[in-house]
Amino acid sequence: MSNGASTSNLLRPKLITTLQEGYDAGCLRSDLMAGLTVAVVALPLSMAIAVASGVGPERGLYASIFGGFVVSALGGSRFQIGGPAGAFIVLVAATVSKFGVDGLLTTVMLSGCLLALAGLLRIGSVIRHVPQAVAVGFTAAIAIVILASQLKDLGGLTLVGAEPGPLMPKIAALAHAMPTFNLAAFTVGIVSATLIFTMRRLRPNWPGMLAVVVLASALVPLLKLPVDTIGDRFGTLAAALPPARLPGWTLSRLWPLLPSVLSFTLLGGVESLLSAKVADGMTGRVHRSNMELVAQGLANIVSALFGGIAVTGTIARTATNIRAGARTPVAGLLHALFLLVFLLAAAPLTAYIPLAALAGVLLVVCWNMAEKAEFSRLLRQPRGAAVLLTTFLGTLLFDLTTGIVAGWLLSWISGAVAALRARRPG
Repeated sequence: MSNGASTSNLLRPKLITTLQEGYDAGCLRSDLMAGLTVAVVALPLSMAIAVASGVGPERGLYASIFGGFVVSALGGSRFQIGGPAGAFIVLVAATVSKFGVDGLLTTVMLSGCLLALAGLLRIGSVIRHVPQAVAVGFTAAIAIVILASQLKDLGGLTLVGAEPGPLMPKIAALAHAMPTFNLAAFTVGIVSATLIFTMRRLRPNWPGMLAVVVLASALVPLLKLPVDTIGDRFGTLAAALPPARLPGWTLSRLWPLLPSVLSFTLLGGVESLLSAKVADGMTGRVHRSNMELVAQGLANIVSALFGGIAVTGTIARTATNIRAGARTPVAGLLHALFLLVFLLAAAPLTAYIPLAALAGVLLVVCWNMAEKAEFSRLLRQPRGAAVLLTTFLGTLLFDLTTGIVAGWLLSWISGAVAALRARRPG
């Protein structure tokens, strides 16, 4: 059977290809188990990422349900799982803080249009070749920024005023709030993260994140611990789907959103194609990068229509999908449907989830995001170290777009210089 290399430039969803090859009961059983496994992983992550982004947990679930379904139905990868990703936390939080929820939804929708256009113009074949040093640098920087964003809930801190977005002012504000440190919240968060790490080591096939969140949700009220929950901050989630609606944002107010739209588009393209490349490496298949961008774009448009946050290919959930035995994109469709069943049947139970436990979940995500061994390896290479540190510091001190563009340009320039030197006669 072909690995798909000969058709990698086609604008045809992989779902159609796999169904044309034949789909039997064995495929359905494999996809069913994989879809359930990924849904169990995606459930706490979707809510944790949404809360860390400054919006209600339901918006993370909407993104996984609607956006995730579209990614699997129309995407260019057999195994890609779409949904909210930790890499977007900083961008989403900054956009909500500056423009509100409607501004965020408009940004997500417009970035979806640009992603789809990029796929139709066949730009995916360019984006998929992002330099390794750039990918490692911005991922490590984002992990640090996400970690900083969780310190407030992890320590149960009470800030005077809104939490600053930039890293250094954020750290200063958190340090100033240290007198409000809540030992109970800190214990819940650290124990949650420790249990997840322990379960991954001893029982890697168990749904550690979900199990820990459920345990924390039961113990906090039972022990009457003074720890804030989702219900305290956001109220009770409605056990219903929201109606589709266009964000209330007029054309005359679109211009200020443009920098955010471009940042969402750049990150969405890079992150989704990196995830698809990881899936290729695990399975020996080749994804259709341009079709993947079209699907990611349409997924963001649909997610925003139903109130969801940004959608992209998620590396950890995609890898989980493969390890769980997925055979086709039907596994991703089923993952979205399982999340929908949870929302309709058990949404009110999310009110009991401690915010500190979700912070513990994201501590694990940050640790896993940072490619520590690869970061160390690249630091020992002069050219790789320059690109790595430029991307890392640019993302950390300025923003993600600055870091990626600066690192990519430096990589291109250094590559061109190296090629010119190689052509010079001895």
